[in-house]
Amino acid sequence: MLAAGPMRQPLAAFAAHPRTVALKMPNLSPAAGAENAPVDLETRADQTEHEDLRLWLRLLTCTNLIEGDIRSRLRQEFACTLPRFDLMAQLDRHPEGLKMGELSRRMMVTGGNVTGITDQLQQEGLVSREALPTDRRAYLIRLTPAGRAAFSRMARAHEDWIGQLFAGLAETDRRALFRLLGRLKNGLISP
Repeated sequence: MLAAGPMRQPLAAFAAHPRTVALKMPNLSPAAGAENAPVDLETRADQTEHEDLRLWLRLLTCTNLIEGDIRSRLRQEFACTLPRFDLMAQLDRHPEGLKMGELSRRMMVTGGNVTGITDQLQQEGLVSREALPTDRRAYLIRLTPAGRAAFSRMARAHEDWIGQLFAGLAETDRRALFRLLGRLKNGLISP
């Protein structure tokens, strides 16, 4: 269970999201507080559904809740979107810079999305865009010193938030979950 307190507010906001509320509410057992349980992707499946489907929906629900929380915190504390944070994270990992196409591939978004985010970050002085002498159509994108400092502040906060979100799991449970999800990932990559 996740800790109560201020960090729960974004999760509550996610539960109230129109897409989440519109989902079918299953027959819940008469457990205490069941009537106040958030309606989410997992609640689509009841106990009669196939266990694999219920597992998939639980993974998806947890992912959506964590992502919604992180999006909300980035917006509230840094006036930053998750895609901007992701682009800056890629550039932080590659101080030598990345081409626009490589950024697009790594972020799994269209080139147009990367261009729009890069334009905004460049206007704010957080990234530089340099034409490559060997290919006039390609640009190398790098974090500026101001961009590196801004990202460093966000990355420290992000790491703390993730730690808070997983604080309800014992360390042994986190390691077991990581191991099991790794096995699932490997099976999906090379069936």
